[in-house]
Amino acid sequence: MTKTRLRARIPLPRVPNAGQGRTTEMVLKRSDKRKSGLTIRDVAKASGFSPSTVSIVLNNAPLARHIPLRTKSRIQRAAKTLGYRPNVFAKSLRSRRNHTVGVMVFDVTDPYCTLILRGIENSLYQASFLPILTDARNDRSRFERYLEMLLERRVEALIVLANWLYLDINLLGDLDRSEVPTVIIGRELESSSISSVIVDDEGGGYAAVAHLYGLGHRKIAFVRGPKPLSSSKSRWRGVQRFARDAGLELDPRLIVDLPDQLNPNMTVEDAYRMTDELLSRSRSFTALMAYDDMTAFGALRALAKSGIKVPSQCSVVGFDDVTPSALFVPSLTTVRQPMESMGSSAVSIVVEAVNARAENRKAPALHRKLPSELVVRESTRALRAAAAI
Repeated sequence: MTKTRLRARIPLPRVPNAGQGRTTEMVLKRSDKRKSGLTIRDVAKASGFSPSTVSIVLNNAPLARHIPLRTKSRIQRAAKTLGYRPNVFAKSLRSRRNHTVGVMVFDVTDPYCTLILRGIENSLYQASFLPILTDARNDRSRFERYLEMLLERRVEALIVLANWLYLDINLLGDLDRSEVPTVIIGRELESSSISSVIVDDEGGGYAAVAHLYGLGHRKIAFVRGPKPLSSSKSRWRGVQRFARDAGLELDPRLIVDLPDQLNPNMTVEDAYRMTDELLSRSRSFTALMAYDDMTAFGALRALAKSGIKVPSQCSVVGFDDVTPSALFVPSLTTVRQPMESMGSSAVSIVVEAVNARAENRKAPALHRKLPSELVVRESTRALRAAAAI
């Protein structure tokens, strides 16, 4: 018998040579190239719909509202499967639209800005617009340069948050000449070309002093805002209106104004000094109304340093309801501005104006005034006998 030897065949690992490595790399590059070179026609072929229908759906054109949801879903699913992404730059060149909005803030460190910016950003995101944020740092020349840069980039609209810097007629003229839809938040305007969003400052001032009066306070001190600020004037009008309605006497010796300066970060220190000045006048008061929350914080510090307890000896009320107000000890009674809503409202105005321009429609300037709301916390309470300081 002849014995047959069986040899096990063990496959040896194949080591690619340099040529094979280059071939694999070239295949990957070709694959990437094909993916990046996808067109609407490729999506049309994959989805079974015409290129024009695919274009309307993927570009969310006005006619897209007439296309059935099922059709839209199939087209969008095909585009996602293929990895198709529209060329945003080419699209903006064709349509002369880039879906960007310049957001100009005079001082981004001001707590007043935080929630307004959140409202702006969230609403722009939902409307598929990209915000470009600039911080002028309360510098007029910096603001003008940023305005120039934004216009050079052809933003479709401007939202200006006038949280502190005094907007004079020349600055408003610069914005007017920009010929792009513009909304100013925090400044009351009577312009036919620039829109505005403000809070009811006068109503808020009225509500704040009415709250103190309702607690039994009659000797009320006031730390008003800088005289040039329109919001300070409006809040004081509210105070004066309530005083007339209720027969409350406003003692001029218990009224001080913050200095005219452009740095909101100095507000706490200025308010501290002005409250110290009130205390030095030897005029007793049982409550203090501050221009805003930052002013109230400075007043609280000055009162604490003088050994005056809040609210047992002096009630304090602010304005704005910035985030630290609820965290302060005692937590601050204040007038809340609907800051996120102010940002959202500004976005709705500019988006409508941008769409109107794209459709050759006129969009007149809009001026919206949102209601304020009294928020009662720990810094105010009913007057007790012998509580005056």
